[in-house]
Amino acid sequence: MRNGEKKDFGVGFEEEGMEGARRATGIPSSSSIVSRGVINLVPDVEVPQKAARRKFTAEYKRFILRESEACRESKQISALLRREGLYHSTLMTWRSQAERGVLEGLSSKKRGPVPKKPDPSARRIIEQEKEIQKLKSKLRKTELIIEAQKKIAEILRLDREEEMLS
Repeated sequence: MRNGEKKDFGVGFEEEGMEGARRATGIPSSSSIVSRGVINLVPDVEVPQKAARRKFTAEYKRFILRESEACRESKQISALLRREGLYHSTLMTWRSQAERGVLEGLSSKKRGPVPKKPDPSARRIIEQEKEIQKLKSKLRKTELIIEAQKKIAEILRLDREEEMLS
């Protein structure tokens, strides 16, 4: 940049908004970005409070395994892993699972305790217990009615006996 020329970085940024090492890399300062109305071109470098667990689909795992098999040198594998953001141990785990033929191992698994399957007879038992309670309440009512009828019959017998005696 000679004789007062200003370099254009293709997004409308000029060198005047640059400072320090950013000038050498071509990345404008965040203040110049915000002042021009463009927001967040520079990636946020803050670490999130809680990292989210990564989940890989079976298709993605198979794709990475095919890509790693196509690599001829360890440098190519390292480049693949860096590009995808994976660890070598993860690749080795996926390879061993594929060799054993554990296709379930290639799909992501939900962590935590395995939910218990409901017992099919449990629902039937609950319904039968409800029916038993209904029948017991009907039985109590019936027994009360029978006792009342017995008492009425005794009273009527006494009345008849008194009538006969008189």
